[in-house]
Amino acid sequence: MTDQPDRLDRSILGVLQREGRISTVDLAERVGLSPTATGERLRRLQKEGVIAGFGARLDPHRLGLGLLVFVEVSLDKTTPDIFERFAAAVRRAPEVLECHMVAGGFDYLVKTRVADMPAYRRFLGEVLLSLPGVTETRTYAVMEEVKSDSILPL
Repeated sequence: MTDQPDRLDRSILGVLQREGRISTVDLAERVGLSPTATGERLRRLQKEGVIAGFGARLDPHRLGLGLLVFVEVSLDKTTPDIFERFAAAVRRAPEVLECHMVAGGFDYLVKTRVADMPAYRRFLGEVLLSLPGVTETRTYAVMEEVKSDSILPL
């Protein structure tokens, strides 16, 4: 990307984050541009990768995925090879929603969603503990989701 999004781009992005299915005509009206200019900005924002994609927000509880768990993961070694092998393996695990390499007392923070505690126990034993280099985990089961939002502050 050559430039940071300007005020109009940010306005478009703000609306799209909340209403991804809005028509270009309605979006143009909301941001004060013509539909043609809005469409051109949308195409540019997608081409530049500012808009990474579109999708539906699903209710995990209605889909039988009511348990949200964060897991601290420590590896036996911190070498580029181990990091690459761990990352490749975790990308293949559908239960893993997010995985972040972190600085501090452990190596990765994993966010996962499963049906319940027995399902998490299976995931831990069959998937997480079998990932390359994993030596220790600490589990934090979420008791209440206070805020769960993927809308970026623009």
